[in-house]
Amino acid sequence: MARYIITGSYTAAAVHGMIARPSDRAAATGALVKAGAGTMETYYLTTGDHDFLMVVQADDMQRMLASLLVASASGAVTGLKTVQAFTSDEFLAAQKAAGAIAAAYKAPN
Repeated sequence: MARYIITGSYTAAAVHGMIARPSDRAAATGALVKAGAGTMETYYLTTGDHDFLMVVQADDMQRMLASLLVASASGAVTGLKTVQAFTSDEFLAAQKAAGAIAAAYKAPN
């Protein structure tokens, strides 16, 4: 399964709603990830540029993208960013594959 790191921020309207009616956002977000055929590994509330960070595993990025569209359309989040993450073993395998591919490439210099 591919692993993705997703960050984003809550809108002012969402924060207002959370203050008025506190809720477990990890549970709600986990249900959305599951509906998109993914598994949420971790969910953190963060300080800095983003309000939250989650690590998600998914085999079907198209379905996961659909879940992110639902979250965006809700008006509760903004600035969603998704990057794929790789384990050290996966990166080592990519380095080895690069060695074999390098022979087929000629730099423009």
